[in-house]
Amino acid sequence: MNIALIFAGGTGQRMNAGAVPKQFLKLHGKPIIIYTIEQFENHTQIDEIVVVCLEKWIPYLKKLLENFCIRKVNVIVPGGKTGQESIYNGIKVIFEKFPSDSIVLVHDGVRPLIDEATITANIDSVKKYGNAITVTPAIETIAINSEEGKIERFVDRSMCLIAKAPQSFWVRDLFRCHQKAIEENKKSFIDSASLMQYYGYSLFTVLGKSENIKITTPTDFYIFRAIADAKENEQIMGI
Repeated sequence: MNIALIFAGGTGQRMNAGAVPKQFLKLHGKPIIIYTIEQFENHTQIDEIVVVCLEKWIPYLKKLLENFCIRKVNVIVPGGKTGQESIYNGIKVIFEKFPSDSIVLVHDGVRPLIDEATITANIDSVKKYGNAITVTPAIETIAINSEEGKIERFVDRSMCLIAKAPQSFWVRDLFRCHQKAIEENKKSFIDSASLMQYYGYSLFTVLGKSENIKITTPTDFYIFRAIADAKENEQIMGI
């Protein structure tokens, strides 16, 4: 089985959106989280979707899923205090409910511009290499900074990649590493890729699209709106 694990547990403090978490902000009447889920809902190789959500927003999410005719989300899991804990909550349920030799694609609920080809490439990479980390090339100059604010050195940009999502693994592997992190009281992993590399896994990349942005700030939302509107105009004009 191929299972999407959608993490939608953030509160959106950098979005300045008041009481509404960023994943529930709307564009043309549709929340960001629904745009994201639909990409996996409509992919023929995705069998199930598990969503990790802020607990008090779960009833609202259930209404959204019904209103937008989402059928593949059969499990909604309360989020934890951190991103790592939230993903663990999700992968634990997946490990208990689905075959351990399933593939899990961990994706941010606020990356609604994920595309079909990248999802397919993630699945293919896990089957071939055991995992898949979606990346895009670094396009800016990257500097290493000291504690005093002094630039120590510049990094060869051609050697640098930006890790994004989905990040995909065999369910049994990701669950095992999360269990180890809990046993060793390691709580500061920034994402699944860093967790898996720490526990000795060699990671393999899938080249994604630069438009697959994470909506974290108001500027990100405006970029999302521009890209979404452009795509809709292309469909209308038949471009």
